[in-house]
Amino acid sequence: MAQTFLTLASLSGLLAVALGAFGAHALKTRLDAYALTVYETAVQYQFYHSLALLAVALYLMHQPQAALARSAGWLFVAGMVLFSGSLYVLAFSGVKWLGAITPLGGLCFIAGWGCLTALGFTALR
Repeated sequence: MAQTFLTLASLSGLLAVALGAFGAHALKTRLDAYALTVYETAVQYQFYHSLALLAVALYLMHQPQAALARSAGWLFVAGMVLFSGSLYVLAFSGVKWLGAITPLGGLCFIAGWGCLTALGFTALR
């Protein structure tokens, strides 16, 4: 599981940097201010959670049986796909109903951080 999360975190981080650079250089003149803000939010959350997923992968290298860490990792992956993915599509397409998917990704992020919080409490015992 650690290798899977390390690979996904690295790929997601790479994409976040590339998409951020693309947004900063190629999209400033192609998207309106609202769409550009939506796009930038997607990049930020993808990058933050790529780092969180990397931390989960590193933890699992030492504690491979940690179910809460595995759950957090999958929740971060789902959050990036649902939250950032829906925002990327919204920024380019303007399809407003995609905004209904975005909060599901946010809930995945929150649940992932909750799993890490619970892991922290259990690790202190």
